[in-house]
Parts: sequence; structure tokens; C-alpha cells
Amino acid sequence: MEQSLLQKVKEQLVRHEGLKLRPYRCPAGKLTIGVGRNLDANGISPKEAFILLENDILRCERELMEHIPITYIEINETRKSVLLNMCFNLGISGLMEFKNTLAFIGAGDFEKAANGMLASRWAKQVGRRAIELSEQMRKG
Repeated sequence: MEQSLLQKVKEQLVRHEGLKLRPYRCPAGKLTIGVGRNLDANGISPKEAFILLENDILRCERELMEHIPITYIEINETRKSVLLNMCFNLGISGLMEFKNTLAFIGAGDFEKAANGMLASRWAKQVGRRAIELSEQMRKG
């Protein structure tokens, strides 16, 4: 497709469909997002899913840098991945409720941090995920 045609159609579709950044039900009752993307019929492609995932991981890192910058900067990549995973799963507000665990991480006591992770309601909810992440936290 020619770039000029693509641009013209995109502009027209945005004008006709609108741009919605949150899912909504269209007049036909279909779950829709963006510029008229019918999620019920079309879903998203793997490429689109990984774009969303990368954006979510980067958002989590920004939130961690905003809320616990010193702790986040000073830990190794393996432990950063644990915090990113938990932030993705719980949201930053949910992660910030792990006050003792975060304090242990900040103090470099990764054994107690891992134990705190496993003693949480979250660990009961996510099962093997919590076991894997707590071991990563423990061993670095």
C-alpha cells in the first residue's frame, strides 16, 4: 500500500471511529479499543501483544524509579526483574504494600525479603510464580 493512501485512510478512520484508549462496547455490542478495533472478532496480533507488554514493563520501571529509586538502582538485574514482575502483576500500589519485603530488599537482606514474599496473600494467589520469584530474590 502506498504511504499516502495509508495516511489518508488512517486520518479518515480516526475521524469516523474516534480514538478510544480504553475498551468500550460499540453500538453493535462488540468489545472495541483504539480506532474501532473489534477485539471480539479480531483480537490482537502477537506483535501487538508484545508491543503492549514492552510498554507495560517500561511503565513499571518508571513507577519503580519514582517510588523506590535507590532500592531499585542498587539491586542486580535478577532482583530488578522480580520487582518488575511483581509490579506488572500487582500494580505499583499493590507492590508498595509489601513494606517489610521492600525494606529488607533495601537493606540487602534478600533472605528475609524472599520469606516475606512467600508469607503473603499474593503468594497463595499466584502459587508457583511466587516460589520462582522468591528464589530469584533470594539467590540474585
